[in-house]
Parts: sequence; C-alpha cells; structure tokens
Amino acid sequence: MAKANRKSVRRYDRALYKAPHLIENFFAKPKQFRAIANRYDKTARDFLGAVQLVAAEIWP
Repeated sequence: MAKANRKSVRRYDRALYKAPHLIENFFAKPKQFRAIANRYDKTARDFLGAVQLVAAEIWP
C-alpha cells in the first residue's frame, strides 16, 4: 500500500505482495484446532489423520 506522504512512488508487484499473506492465512486456520496446534497425537499416522479431518472441515 502506498503511503500518502511519500515523495516518490515505489513500484511493486501486487500479486507477489499478496502471496505471503494468503500462505500465512492458510496455515493459521488449522492452528485454531487445539489438537493440531499442540500435536496431541502420538504417532505420525494419527496426526496426519487429524490434519486431513481438519482440512476437510475447513475446505470452502
């Protein structure tokens, strides 16, 4: 976002500037589920199952 009091306009690619925000939001949604954020599952197989279940629930 350009500042109103800037003397010279800085050029930037809007799509590239927007990409990190989208990626951060993508990883923030599953972290709202306590079991995923704290990794309560003992095995990798159970954790993957929980991640897949959460992904199915938050899929638009």
